[in-house]
Amino acid sequence: MSDTTTPRGGIGRIVAASLIGTTIEWYDFFLYGSAAALVFNTLFFPTADPLVGTLIAFITYAIGFAARPLGGVVFGHYGDKIGRKKLLVVSLLMMGGATFAMGLLPTYETLGAGAPILLTVLRLVQGFALGGEWGGAVLIVSEHGGDKHRGFWASWPQAGAPGGNLLATGVLALLAAFQSEEAFQSWGWRIPFLLSGVLVLIGLWIRVSVSESPVFLAAQARAAEAAAAQGVKEKAPVVEVFRHSWREVLSAIGTRFGENISYYILTSFLLVYVTVHLELPKSTALNAVLIGSAVHFVTIPLWGALSDRIGRRPVTLIGSVGMAAWAFAFFGLVDSKSFPVIALAVTAGLLLHGAMYGPQAAFISEMFDTKVRYSGASMGSQLASIVAGALAPIIAVELLKDYDSSTPVSLYLCVAAVITTITVAVTRETRGRDLERSRHEEPAAAPAVPAADRV
Repeated sequence: MSDTTTPRGGIGRIVAASLIGTTIEWYDFFLYGSAAALVFNTLFFPTADPLVGTLIAFITYAIGFAARPLGGVVFGHYGDKIGRKKLLVVSLLMMGGATFAMGLLPTYETLGAGAPILLTVLRLVQGFALGGEWGGAVLIVSEHGGDKHRGFWASWPQAGAPGGNLLATGVLALLAAFQSEEAFQSWGWRIPFLLSGVLVLIGLWIRVSVSESPVFLAAQARAAEAAAAQGVKEKAPVVEVFRHSWREVLSAIGTRFGENISYYILTSFLLVYVTVHLELPKSTALNAVLIGSAVHFVTIPLWGALSDRIGRRPVTLIGSVGMAAWAFAFFGLVDSKSFPVIALAVTAGLLLHGAMYGPQAAFISEMFDTKVRYSGASMGSQLASIVAGALAPIIAVELLKDYDSSTPVSLYLCVAAVITTITVAVTRETRGRDLERSRHEEPAAAPAVPAADRV
């Protein structure tokens, strides 16, 4: 597939639509994590011990991750059958509707046990929607763009994660700065959730304007012709993934493992560590994450572009090896209780995370064939979210509660980064792969990219 397949103006529109959509969806998803650390522990899960309330709030936070693989399977199946675009519209509506409804929920004081139950149900809807969002967003960009610059273009939807976190944290930080603690606990926390309704309308207007993936349309036409000629009905994509691509699913899980855990330690758990363990104002942690997320947002596409030059594996290894070492320096800097030092610790950590996250969209997309790509990429990514991201804040809070020290958390983060390092080291390089060709038709090694064609 040539880079001339999609005009630059066209790929720019596709990237913008995916970036804005993923930013809004991650805003919704991360908003819950921030609220779980700051207010949900008292409003929906009141207990005598603040860490216990926070732990329960993070368990419901993890439930959202549990729904993501199911969302990945369902959205992946229909995305591989009817197209990427339609499913992206559905995921955006589901996510935005659930988040908006959270802003209207009565608290435990008003409704009793019904309040956390309703909150948990809406969290499940969020997780289900996000499980289908990631695969569709990165694939529609990967399959519109060409082979030479795929790492750069596909990294932009990845930037939606820090973009959403930046937006969620920024809104919460703004409210914390201009509202009293009592006002924020009483009604101010609802504002960011209700704002999601407006953001979804904007994202929906942009997302419906993009065209369907040309790679998918071509593969769909070939499959229809083959089915008509042979009279054989195609198996469900999820069945094909488990039969022929289970190694790639495991590679995707391992690639995401350290990246996923590190992100939620550096952002969600940090809010608990700073406010509960160090007893600093929540604005300290929120503003540190805000600064780090801004740098993260800008540098993710740069890491993606670098992966087009030197490969997906080398860039990912820079991040995973660096994170294994940074795991121990991070909490030492945060323990200084100095805001500039805390901001530096978060920013450096997210910079290393970006090296793993930037190339990831292209790396995982290139592991699978077109007819199962949505299913395979979604399953690998979302299964990782259960064993990694879902448990990370819970394990970190439990370790902090049991040992009253950050050292066990650092060890946990280091081991996660080492697992990703080993996985990537044994995974085949995918840079330069033609997505229209089957993996079995690819040469043994990815072709080099001429210097004149590099971004």
